[in-house]
Amino acid sequence: MENSTTVSHDENYDRIAQAISFIARNVYNQPSLEEVAKHLNLSPYHLHRLFCQWTGVTPKRFLQVHTLERAKALLSESRSILDVTNSLGLSSGSRLYDHFIHIEAVTPGEFKMKGAGLTIECAIHDTPFGQAFIATTPRGICNFSFPANLNLDELMFDIEKRWPKATLTRNQTSTHKVVKEMFSEFKESNGPLSLYLSGTNFQINVWKALLQIPPAKLVSYAQVARTIGYPNSARAVGQAVGKNPIAFLIPCHRVIAQSGTLGGYHWGTIRKQAMQSWETARYE
Repeated sequence: MENSTTVSHDENYDRIAQAISFIARNVYNQPSLEEVAKHLNLSPYHLHRLFCQWTGVTPKRFLQVHTLERAKALLSESRSILDVTNSLGLSSGSRLYDHFIHIEAVTPGEFKMKGAGLTIECAIHDTPFGQAFIATTPRGICNFSFPANLNLDELMFDIEKRWPKATLTRNQTSTHKVVKEMFSEFKESNGPLSLYLSGTNFQINVWKALLQIPPAKLVSYAQVARTIGYPNSARAVGQAVGKNPIAFLIPCHRVIAQSGTLGGYHWGTIRKQAMQSWETARYE
């Protein structure tokens, strides 16, 4: 087997391109690391290390993501979960379940049903940081944002694209209770507000890390990257932070640039600064 450290930068790039192509072509056969390495005339150890260096993920994770995308396409064709499991060369339905839970944060059944039986209540409310759109389910808040366009019909349509079979309703009363609790100094409930999230495994890990940042405290994207075990992925962390579907409660406003500057914010840097000041006044 060839040692990957003895070849040039361009040759290593070609190796990984070949590995990606091989995995994508053979996703239905679920190739092992050893099989991919043999195809490239590399040892499994060197392939794993090289693949991580160039893509930022392991070969196993790359295969899982491709498997999930194929599974989603097959489920969208009304194929049964058992049929999809067999078509993708997975040993059992539990493996397909794990792929969805770990990468999409929903079960295969929930994805296939596309929200059937789920009621989502939506409304627009005033907050300390301007008008916000909120969408809640019995399992928790699924969206809270400060969109520039506050047309409720269009905002609900965006939610409907994610969950096309869910029942969407306008409910100013029940959603107001949630918004009031979000910004109340004295919580009225017996526990924390629940969140109902869907995202990639990496995004979910980033969002979980953000939830651990105390109010009025600031951390850098690099610190978040180290927290989730990917110290060289500050840029990817920034992208995941930008896709946070629940503003304020998942406190991406507490993440700043490594230099100490404010950094960007999906809902505007002025709003980000206002949130930081609001928390400082209450918690410091």
